[in-house]
Amino acid sequence: MKVSATSLPGVLVVAPDLFRDDRGFFLESYHRRRYAEHGMDAEFVQDNHARSRRGVLRGLHLQARHPQGKLVRVSQGRVWDLAADIDPASPTFRQSFAIELSGDNQLQLYIPPGYAHGYCVLSEMADFHYKCTDFYRPEDARGIAWNDPELAIEWPLSRPILSPADAANPSLADFLAAS
Repeated sequence: MKVSATSLPGVLVVAPDLFRDDRGFFLESYHRRRYAEHGMDAEFVQDNHARSRRGVLRGLHLQARHPQGKLVRVSQGRVWDLAADIDPASPTFRQSFAIELSGDNQLQLYIPPGYAHGYCVLSEMADFHYKCTDFYRPEDARGIAWNDPELAIEWPLSRPILSPADAANPSLADFLAAS
């Protein structure tokens, strides 16, 4: 497996060893010891699977008091996945890192606790999987507007399909003022 650092501290791109032949492919999507050797020594407690259609944007999401680290991947389809640094004390505050994850490239993104996370679907449909380092707590779930001008994220779509909750997410400034 190959692990690459990104422009955000602790956010890593993982390229698992992929074995393809005329029957299909095989890969290890997670191996605790190997991932720990590459700086992802996290205890994952919950696995999630979301299926979404083209144009759906989920995010930007986080948990405030119980931050979740995430190891994300796509088994089918294509998504544009993003981590955003929302910590005012961080040297990379307001910066983000994005990458295309797909069933073809089998890349993964490790996002440590403390970052906001979001993705949008580029294909007709996508199956998105993520392992979390803490349990989901609905009362602790928070969001930041996907199109916040302070973050200036250049999403690859202009009119996303949003959930009512994501459409009502506050700006980064309002999020920080309420924290």
